[in-house]
Amino acid sequence: MTADARADAHRVPLSRHRVLRAAAALADQNGIAALSMRKLGEALGVEAMSLYNHVANKDDLLNGMVDLVFSEIGPPPAGTGWKAAMRQRAISAREVLGRHRWAIGLVESRASPGPATLAHHDAVLGCLRHAGFSVELTAHAASLLDSYTYGFALQEASLPFTTHEETAGVTQQILDQFAPQQYPHLAEMAAQHILQGGYEYGGEFEIGLDLTLDALERAAGGDPPPSQPAANAS
Repeated sequence: MTADARADAHRVPLSRHRVLRAAAALADQNGIAALSMRKLGEALGVEAMSLYNHVANKDDLLNGMVDLVFSEIGPPPAGTGWKAAMRQRAISAREVLGRHRWAIGLVESRASPGPATLAHHDAVLGCLRHAGFSVELTAHAASLLDSYTYGFALQEASLPFTTHEETAGVTQQILDQFAPQQYPHLAEMAAQHILQGGYEYGGEFEIGLDLTLDALERAAGGDPPPSQPAANAS
């Protein structure tokens, strides 16, 4: 950081929100393993000890960073059906995790979740409950949707390609290492799907999401509304 940048940083009052934003930006750039209080202080133009006026310790910093991520994920929008609301929320979550890839393994790991985290989860559960899902099916649905969304984001972040051109190049490089008859189904998938014009792995997300939501809709068909519990069998 230059002397002018440090001077500008000192003119902006330090706050918890500013500390968390700076920490997230460093993690976005260098990964969570490279984040330290010393480097964070340098980025903010302050001594590392000054940070402890706003975060108690490294664990509190991580709690706040995760809460910041949840504040960016759009909650299920009100005034729409549960499927559309859950779909929009999942798409938003994937987009946010794409910006903050360091957060994928942390989003559900905090023992002291912040207000944005709690509000987001409460909104998800409330959307499903108001749609008539039982408490049990609500738990199943939330777990399934989160597992799919976070899992896809993790796999997407781990791939050695992003664009269609990169995907095609890596795929062709792999194909060149074996004869088509050696792994016929892989060769078929590559030739008839992946190497076709315009294919990008990210396009699979919404297809799988819709299949998941359709399955939940079928499961919810057997659930009575919350105000009308199923009668006990006589």
